[in-house]
Amino acid sequence: MGKPRVVITGTGAVCAAGRTPESILEAVRAGRSAIAPIRQWDASTWPRQVAGEIPDFNPRELVEDRKLHKLIRRTDLFGLYAASKAIEGAGIVAHRDALDGAAAAEYNDRTGVYVGSGGGSYESQYDYFPLLTEARDELPGFGRELSNTVNPMWLLRTLPNNVLGHIGIRHGFKGSNACITNHSIGGTLAVIEAAEALRNGEADRAIAVGHDAPIEPQMVLYYHDVGLIAKETIRPFDARRDGSLFGEGGAALALETEASARQRDAAVLGEILGGGAATDAKGLLAIRDDGDALAHAIDQALADAGLHPSDVGMIAAHGNGTPQSDASEAAAIRRVFGNAAPPATGFKWAFGHLIAAAGILDAVLALHALRGRSVPGVATYAVADSACEGVRVSIEAQPPRSDVALILCRGFAGTNAALLLRAAR
Repeated sequence: MGKPRVVITGTGAVCAAGRTPESILEAVRAGRSAIAPIRQWDASTWPRQVAGEIPDFNPRELVEDRKLHKLIRRTDLFGLYAASKAIEGAGIVAHRDALDGAAAAEYNDRTGVYVGSGGGSYESQYDYFPLLTEARDELPGFGRELSNTVNPMWLLRTLPNNVLGHIGIRHGFKGSNACITNHSIGGTLAVIEAAEALRNGEADRAIAVGHDAPIEPQMVLYYHDVGLIAKETIRPFDARRDGSLFGEGGAALALETEASARQRDAAVLGEILGGGAATDAKGLLAIRDDGDALAHAIDQALADAGLHPSDVGMIAAHGNGTPQSDASEAAAIRRVFGNAAPPATGFKWAFGHLIAAAGILDAVLALHALRGRSVPGVATYAVADSACEGVRVSIEAQPPRSDVALILCRGFAGTNAALLLRAAR
């Protein structure tokens, strides 16, 4: 007996370009970039001053519970919001609440949560800065005043699994779960792990989430110092590309076994087909020019899905705009697809690089793009680069050649992940 199919019944997303997958995709299709001057602090003296910040940020518009705001960070708000929209869209809680007591309890026990969260944030240190200054680098004085100065909720606010925990607490989900912190591929791995849990009978449904808020002073400064931040905008696969820019937000997918979705007559948006992950194993920042690990991840995903490269209808590329990453990603695509790659796009130019949420947001947008039968163009693309040959990216929208999308995601330490999904006809 084969493993069960894993279907998608709900999606949620928030970033600088919008607060629904539809509005974000509409901005992408219209060629609108949400990259703008940073407003969270005075960045006028910073070497780079732009990012994809969520405009008019209001925590209560994302999470209504004001008491909870004291226990979570900005990034957690994004994850909880995206998850709530995916759960609402899927109708999971509404169905559970209509069951009798015993059936509802079993439903909760069979509902899992998988979250990819950012782990490179410096924000957690900032509560200590005023006291460090006041203590004049004298440790005894710092220690005496620590409990009087630093918020006692500091520890709870900095937990990397806050989103996972509070989804379970709020909705009563008690099933299998995992919190994955693996730089940029964390959100993609959350989807892959959730799908595997459903395939292997560990749960009947699961919420997969990715969230991050990397726009902060030290992150911008340090990424710039290692040459990864663009001057103005992200130009994926363009000869003028000079780096990436941060974005913030979150995205989520509600996943179910086909039997679970059919049992409650849920609307199916698509299907998770397979996934793969591999590492270059060269260093924290070093990557191979030939895209070897990414090619391996793609091959794993294709084998997992039982598909051939010719079955893929579109590629949602990592496309972060850094010179070596884009060129080696192109090398991986050529290695797998030869001269017959499907139309490709990238989304980061429109709202920035969301780090842990990057891959899962790309997956949500790719799903909705496929459902609209259009691979969005890249508005910042203009000058072809021979180093990126084989990546069929365009400033104009292109038709996908099938209903299958390949989503690529890459992170520090040479990590690479590939995800395959199909849009429901």
